[in-house]
Amino acid sequence: MIYRLTKADKNIMGHLTLDGSKSISNRVLMIRAFSNKNFTIDHLSTSKDTTTLKELLSQSADTYDAGAAGTTFRFMTAYLALQPGTQILTGSERMKQRPIGVLVEALNQLGANITYLEKSGYPPLSIGEGQLGSLKELTISAGISSQFISALLLLAPTLKNGLVMHLKGDMVSRSYIQMTLRIMEHFGVNHQWEDQTITILPQVYQAEDFRVEADWSAASYYYAMAAFADNLDLTLDGLYEERLQGDAIITEMMGQFGIDTEFTAEGIHLTKGKTSSTDTFQWNFVNCPDIAQTLAVICGGRGVAGHFTGLRTLKIKETDRVMALSKELAKVKVNFEEIPSQQGVSCKVEGKAVVDQPIFDTYEDHRMAMAFAPLSMFGAVEIREPMVVVKSYVAFYEDLKKLGFEIESLSGHFE
Repeated sequence: MIYRLTKADKNIMGHLTLDGSKSISNRVLMIRAFSNKNFTIDHLSTSKDTTTLKELLSQSADTYDAGAAGTTFRFMTAYLALQPGTQILTGSERMKQRPIGVLVEALNQLGANITYLEKSGYPPLSIGEGQLGSLKELTISAGISSQFISALLLLAPTLKNGLVMHLKGDMVSRSYIQMTLRIMEHFGVNHQWEDQTITILPQVYQAEDFRVEADWSAASYYYAMAAFADNLDLTLDGLYEERLQGDAIITEMMGQFGIDTEFTAEGIHLTKGKTSSTDTFQWNFVNCPDIAQTLAVICGGRGVAGHFTGLRTLKIKETDRVMALSKELAKVKVNFEEIPSQQGVSCKVEGKAVVDQPIFDTYEDHRMAMAFAPLSMFGAVEIREPMVVVKSYVAFYEDLKKLGFEIESLSGHFE
């Protein structure tokens, strides 16, 4: 399937209510499952990843299929390690290429009984009944996916001895670890974090109703539209100044591109700022890797030279996002390439986008589709396999239409 996206003007004027954050929703669902207590979760994400996790947590079959949902797979690995009996946890073909060994090794050290069914270090997994909690202390690399660390933290208070976790090396996605711990605090679980060590004593999650804030990652795509707009007056409900998500740093980033963010009681209001925008943009994305694609496209669309550092985890996401960005930005005459760096993976962006009816591939990656969609403000673009967006943002194309984008399915109908 291919969607063709066009826009008759470069005005972004409207009012949208964004879906709940997938990252927050998934953590709260796990806490509800670990607590064995029912409480209300308001504004839960409607994303495929979250609905998949919710379904898996309520099923009783012996085989659990997480599909392409990385967070779901990692959180379910920790959850199933605590359950009686033996279960199989599997996923999509891409999921079988995404490493899980660091988490499995850590859980097995804690007394889990997890083995690999195919390639060592990768899904699918056989998760048998173990003796979790037999070890209290472990060391894990801080330079891996923060989802591994969050999975262990969410499990930690349920272990008979709790958990002392030593994080080794430079930390990536620290903001997601902080998010996990802050959400756990809402449910009565305390922690100590000193230097590179997090300590969680045995505790009981308390049942507390919870409202999920809107998704700042989703908001980033509207900031891209704002950056490309001639006229801007956009309100996005559900985003607040006191927030849990590291991707909220987008407000600071986009100030450099001349976009002002005003916080209101309901959300945010975007307008063009009075200050001049930048010709160069430098940022370390170590704590906000999920918005790196959006910023790469913004730089390309605006003709801003970009220097991105802290991209280490981009190569093990839904796809190799460094490779994908390089190939797709080249279709609009923008260069995105990895450069030598002592700061992990670094890349540069050069050139100004020339939009001549490109057909963008999505690589089974929701963020590729959404990051490149705003380029349709410069001319018609086509997106192959566009419905990959349901992984995190089911109503994405419907919301674009509310802002005046025209979307045509080349299969003959809009789905």
